[in-house]
Amino acid sequence: MNSGNWFLIKSLCDLSFRQCRGWRIPPRRLYANATSFPDYFKNPIFRKEQQGKLIESGELSKLAAVPVKPPATYETCSVYHDPLVNKVINHVMEMGKKQLARSLVEKSFENIKRTQIERYHLAPTPEEKNKIELNPKIILHKAVENCKPLLQLSPIKRGGITYQVPGPITEKRSLFLAIKWLLDATNDKDRTVHFPEQFAWELLDAANNTGKVVKRKQDLHRQCEANRAYAHYRWQ
Repeated sequence: MNSGNWFLIKSLCDLSFRQCRGWRIPPRRLYANATSFPDYFKNPIFRKEQQGKLIESGELSKLAAVPVKPPATYETCSVYHDPLVNKVINHVMEMGKKQLARSLVEKSFENIKRTQIERYHLAPTPEEKNKIELNPKIILHKAVENCKPLLQLSPIKRGGITYQVPGPITEKRSLFLAIKWLLDATNDKDRTVHFPEQFAWELLDAANNTGKVVKRKQDLHRQCEANRAYAHYRWQ
C-alpha cells in the first residue's frame, strides 16, 4: 500500500470516529458566488475610470491590503462593455432568450444611428450639426437619466386610511423605474410597429427630455407635490 492510499484511509477513519463520538465537524465554507464571501471582502473595481479616480484621490493605497472578491463573468474592463446596456438587455430579455434581447437592442441602436445621421446631413448649419449626438450609447444614458424619478409615493396606513406619502427614492430603484417605464412605453405600440423601431423612438424622445416617459415622471412629481401634506407620516 502506497503512502497516498494510506493517508486517504486514515482520513476516512478519523472522520468516521469523529462522527461516532458526536463531534461537531465545521462545514466547509465554499465561496461559490459573490454573496458567499465575508463582509470584509470588498467588491472588485475593474473599470479604468473608477481606478483613475482612486489614484487621483489617493485611496488606492488604502485598498492595497484589503481582500477583494473575484469579478463576475460579465464584469470586464473592456471599452466596449457598458453596464447600462447590459442592464437594459437583461430587462428586455424574456424566458432566458438573451441572444434575442441583445439583437433587439442592437437593432434599436442601429435605428438610432440611422435617424441621427439623417438629421445630421439635413442640418443646415455646422452649429446645428455639432449639437446632434450620433453615439447611441450616449443617447441611452441621456434618456435613462432624464427618465429617472427623484421622488416616489409609498402607501402608508394610518387610522384605517391609506395615504400616498411622498418620499425620496434610492438610486437603484430610480434606475429600475426609468428602464421599466421606457420598456412599458415601447410595448404600448401598434402591431405594425416593431420593437426596435419603437424603442429607438422612445430613447430619442427621452434624450430630448420629451415623450411619454418624461411626462410620466413629471406626473409622478406633481402627485408627490400635491401629497406633500402627508409627508410627516413617514416618521410616525
